[in-house]
Amino acid sequence: MALQLLLHVAFLRLSATAGPSVQGRDFRTPAVAWPSYFDLNWPQEVQETIQIPNNGSAPLLVDVRVFVSNVFNVDILRYTLSSMLLLRLSWLDTRLAWNASVRPRRAVTLPWDSLWTPGLTIQEALWVDWQGQSPRARVDPDGHVDLYLTLTTETNCDFELLHFPRDQSDCNLSFYALGNTALELEFRAHAVNEIVSVKREYVVRDLKTQVPPQQLVPCFQVTLRLQNTALKAIIALLVPGEALLLADMCGGLLPLQATERIAYKVTLLLGYLVFHSSLVQALPSSSSCNPLLIYYFTVLLLLLFASTMETVLLAALLARGDLRAKSGPSPTPRVEQHGHGDSEPNPEGAPRVKGSRRSRAEAADHVFFLVYVVGVVCSQFFFIGLWMWATCKSDPAPGKAVPHGGQPRL
Repeated sequence: MALQLLLHVAFLRLSATAGPSVQGRDFRTPAVAWPSYFDLNWPQEVQETIQIPNNGSAPLLVDVRVFVSNVFNVDILRYTLSSMLLLRLSWLDTRLAWNASVRPRRAVTLPWDSLWTPGLTIQEALWVDWQGQSPRARVDPDGHVDLYLTLTTETNCDFELLHFPRDQSDCNLSFYALGNTALELEFRAHAVNEIVSVKREYVVRDLKTQVPPQQLVPCFQVTLRLQNTALKAIIALLVPGEALLLADMCGGLLPLQATERIAYKVTLLLGYLVFHSSLVQALPSSSSCNPLLIYYFTVLLLLLFASTMETVLLAALLARGDLRAKSGPSPTPRVEQHGHGDSEPNPEGAPRVKGSRRSRAEAADHVFFLVYVVGVVCSQFFFIGLWMWATCKSDPAPGKAVPHGGQPRL
């Protein structure tokens, strides 16, 4: 009886307006816009099919298969990702069953708003676009219902970016049925990875589903494990930084008295400052566990600054010594007063002072160059070790840090 009324109403709705569009962050079950002459005499059997099927003392079991077809637009600066999903929802509603021997039909399709369907809300979603404006459910003779939903969504993801650009993060999509309780409805979820293309920066390495225990609201969770291929970041970030550091070490081989050395060092420092300012904008930041590259490039900036300051200071000392030597009295008249026979070079004369000062400056520059090279090499090995073994535990969310925060639990 209920099936006949559903088929009759579905046939009448073909001439009516199109079904209600589904927008926003959830897939709701709105009130059915039946023809006006059905408002006064609403059949009880049809009205019952809008309610959740009764499964006795046990909750209704809904089997969910999540097909992930695409993951795109991974934005680590906004901590968001976009994905395309296909959901297959299956459950048993004995009220829709019919005698196959009397009516030999293998299956019928009904509008989604003419029977009960679970309303889904994605907790992490910023927006959801349900592709099908009026999806239809397939009903078997035994009352088994299959409903397919296709959606594109942009969700928030807490990326673990400590080891960027070789980072790996788990992004969750939590589906809640807010219209029911855990005593009425229970999900059993499975995930299928249908992504075949890996020609992108972030790729999906693993896909799994779980049903969180002890929830007041029925829910299931889909976890996407994303891994960065790192090729773009290595070419754009690491290679220029290492090239500037190597060029700075080679600049230490220039003579200290050469005027081109100061111009060379200052040019490298200014160029790295421009690179560093654009780098800070390109790398993400968070309240905890910032990428190690931020600290690494800051150390490179300090090394270039120390090398440039050393060159400027030693060159300034040499220039001031030369000015003092030129402005001092000439030693030639003093030598002529003693005659040609007993003339000896003054041990305190300007040429020897000038030569000793130059030699001390060059020796200090040579020692600094060796210490600088050793420091650069040690910093590289230290960073490699920190990259391989360093871990960071993110701070808990503000809602979970308070006694009554977090998700509702029994």
